[in-house]
Amino acid sequence: MEETEASLLHQCPLLLPQNRAKTVYEGFITAQGRDFHIKILLPEDLQLKNARLLCSWQLRTILNGYHQIVQQRMKHSPDLMSFMMELKMVLEVALKNKQEIHALPPPPQFYSSLIEEIGILGWDKLVSADSCFSTVKLKAEDASGREHLITLKLKAKYPAESPDCSVDFPVSFSVSRTPQSSIISIYSQFLAALESLKAFWDVMDEIDEKTWVLEPEKPTRSATARRIAVGHNASINIEVDPRHPTMLPECCFLGADHVVKPLGIKLSRNIHLWDPENTLLQNLKDVLEIDFPARTILEKSLDGAIPDQVCDNPQCGQPFHQICLYEWLRGLQTSRQSFNILFGECPYCSKPITLKMSGRKP
Repeated sequence: MEETEASLLHQCPLLLPQNRAKTVYEGFITAQGRDFHIKILLPEDLQLKNARLLCSWQLRTILNGYHQIVQQRMKHSPDLMSFMMELKMVLEVALKNKQEIHALPPPPQFYSSLIEEIGILGWDKLVSADSCFSTVKLKAEDASGREHLITLKLKAKYPAESPDCSVDFPVSFSVSRTPQSSIISIYSQFLAALESLKAFWDVMDEIDEKTWVLEPEKPTRSATARRIAVGHNASINIEVDPRHPTMLPECCFLGADHVVKPLGIKLSRNIHLWDPENTLLQNLKDVLEIDFPARTILEKSLDGAIPDQVCDNPQCGQPFHQICLYEWLRGLQTSRQSFNILFGECPYCSKPITLKMSGRKP
């Protein structure tokens, strides 16, 4: 108890007990350098869930819209010190939001400068802008016709203060800033970055178009990894270097040993055949001595079937087609069969998995 009181005094030195029973506390809570009057009435058992919080009108105004959160924290906080710490955090957030809402609008030259620059770039490059033009989204096409977006968060002192930029790139996009970093200058650097990454996106697009990519399902332009199917029960995970996309990527084979071990042997044996002048996909075909099955070919063999088996591990829960799981388990040396049930390991989490086979072979 004494430790808690000492901690409360340390964290809230301006909040003091007003009676010996310590059922009434009054004083101030401090946030962002400002003090706000506060009074807390506790019941005799000192349980916060039955306490009352009295605020000054300034504090009540700032916390307008946060009352439910404050009441919830009071109900669940184990002691007064914990509640005061959480109340302070809520107050900090409320003050920050109030400041953003009541921030002064940019001066007229902000808008005139911005409109002039967008006009020079071309209004067809503008994708969207919020009502006060503090967030602007522009588009550009690379040499292969792919569309890319850049989002600029402009500050009230623009162009004296450089905007923040966000792009979907596999590498960091660092803008060379000057005291007068304009949208035109940033857009020019954006175009140069697109040109430098063209070869990387060409490589990834070829993989996406000509193989069955298992993961990611919907790759972004910043994604450097692909897990590619090499058959019903095996895949290869590659990590491509955006700066050197035709060089040998990091490779990891996933699947039954009798399938992936020969692929690993071929990779080691044929690595000298890797030619950076060829595309990454062509090199993988040459080195691994395989043709990657296209998604349509594998899908036809499943005849549009919906996955009907699920991993028994609740933390995994990966769905499978019965035929795929059957092929996988049949290829594992550690799998065993009892009557019409196959026992083995999940290809995703390696935990035990069972497959009850129907009367006919999958």
